[in-house]
Amino acid sequence: MWIFGATCPAEGKAAGVVMPYCNSEAMSLHLKEIFRHVVPGAHAVITLDQAGCHGSAALVGQSNITLMSLPPRCPKLNPVKSLWQFMRDNWLSNRIF
Repeated sequence: MWIFGATCPAEGKAAGVVMPYCNSEAMSLHLKEIFRHVVPGAHAVITLDQAGCHGSAALVGQSNITLMSLPPRCPKLNPVKSLWQFMRDNWLSNRIF
Protein backbone atom coordinates (compact mmCIF):
# COMPACT_ATOMS: atom_id res chain seq x y z
CA MET A 1 0.00 0.00 0.00
CA TRP A 2 1.12 3.53 -0.76
CA ILE A 3 0.13 6.60 1.24
CA PHE A 4 0.03 9.90 -0.63
CA GLY A 5 -0.28 12.86 1.72
CA ALA A 6 -0.09 16.64 1.80
CA THR A 7 -0.37 19.09 4.70
CA CYS A 8 -0.94 22.80 5.11
CA PRO A 9 0.46 23.87 8.49
CA ALA A 10 -0.89 27.41 8.12
CA GLU A 11 -4.50 26.22 7.70
CA GLY A 12 -4.19 23.03 9.75
CA LYS A 13 -5.46 20.96 6.83
CA ALA A 14 -4.35 17.69 5.33
CA ALA A 15 -5.32 15.62 2.31
CA GLY A 16 -4.33 12.11 1.44
CA VAL A 17 -5.19 8.89 -0.29
CA VAL A 18 -4.14 5.28 0.21
CA MET A 19 -3.51 3.45 -3.05
CA PRO A 20 -2.45 -0.10 -3.92
CA TYR A 21 0.06 1.22 -6.46
CA CYS A 22 2.38 4.19 -6.96
CA ASN A 23 2.13 5.63 -10.45
CA SER A 24 1.02 8.78 -12.26
CA GLU A 25 -2.65 7.77 -12.07
CA ALA A 26 -2.44 7.46 -8.27
CA MET A 27 -0.60 10.78 -8.04
CA SER A 28 -3.26 12.44 -10.23
CA LEU A 29 -5.96 11.17 -7.86
CA HIS A 30 -3.99 12.62 -4.96
CA LEU A 31 -3.80 16.01 -6.71
CA LYS A 32 -7.58 15.91 -7.18
CA GLU A 33 -7.97 15.25 -3.46
CA ILE A 34 -5.71 18.20 -2.62
CA PHE A 35 -7.70 20.36 -5.07
CA ARG A 36 -10.86 19.65 -3.05
CA HIS A 37 -9.23 20.98 0.15
CA VAL A 38 -7.71 24.18 -1.24
CA VAL A 39 -9.87 27.19 -0.39
CA PRO A 40 -11.42 28.85 -3.48
CA GLY A 41 -9.19 31.70 -4.63
CA ALA A 42 -6.12 30.22 -2.90
CA HIS A 43 -3.18 28.49 -4.56
CA ALA A 44 -1.19 25.50 -3.25
CA VAL A 45 2.50 24.86 -3.88
CA ILE A 46 3.56 21.25 -3.39
CA THR A 47 7.20 20.25 -3.01
CA LEU A 48 8.02 16.91 -4.60
CA ASP A 49 11.07 14.70 -4.53
CA GLN A 50 12.33 12.97 -7.66
CA ALA A 51 10.02 9.93 -7.46
CA GLY A 52 8.97 8.73 -10.90
CA CYS A 53 5.26 9.33 -10.36
CA HIS A 54 5.92 12.94 -9.33
CA GLY A 55 7.46 13.99 -12.63
CA SER A 56 5.51 11.88 -15.08
CA ALA A 57 4.30 13.54 -18.28
CA ALA A 58 1.00 11.67 -17.79
CA LEU A 59 0.34 13.52 -14.51
CA VAL A 60 -2.98 15.38 -14.56
CA GLY A 61 -2.46 18.77 -12.91
CA GLN A 62 -4.92 21.09 -11.25
CA SER A 63 -5.38 24.81 -11.89
CA ASN A 64 -4.82 25.90 -8.27
CA ILE A 65 -1.76 23.70 -7.59
CA THR A 66 1.87 24.33 -8.54
CA LEU A 67 4.29 21.39 -8.37
CA MET A 68 7.82 22.34 -7.28
CA SER A 69 10.44 19.61 -7.74
CA LEU A 70 13.33 19.40 -5.30
CA PRO A 71 16.87 18.76 -6.56
CA PRO A 72 17.85 15.07 -6.74
CA ARG A 73 19.49 13.45 -3.72
CA CYS A 74 18.48 16.23 -1.29
CA PRO A 75 16.15 14.58 1.26
CA LYS A 76 17.02 17.20 3.89
CA LEU A 77 15.21 19.83 1.78
CA ASN A 78 11.94 17.89 1.90
CA PRO A 79 10.09 19.00 5.06
CA VAL A 80 7.61 16.13 4.98
CA LYS A 81 10.32 13.45 5.33
CA SER A 82 10.39 13.93 9.12
CA LEU A 83 6.60 13.62 9.26
CA TRP A 84 6.68 10.33 7.32
CA GLN A 85 9.44 9.02 9.61
CA PHE A 86 7.38 9.91 12.70
CA MET A 87 4.36 8.10 11.24
CA ARG A 88 6.46 5.02 10.41
CA ASP A 89 7.95 4.97 13.90
CA ASN A 90 4.63 5.41 15.71
CA TRP A 91 1.76 4.13 13.58
CA LEU A 92 2.78 2.47 10.33
CA SER A 93 5.47 0.06 11.46
CA ASN A 94 4.91 -3.64 12.06
CA ARG A 95 3.80 -4.12 15.66
CA ILE A 96 2.67 -6.93 17.90
CA PHE A 97 -0.49 -6.10 19.82
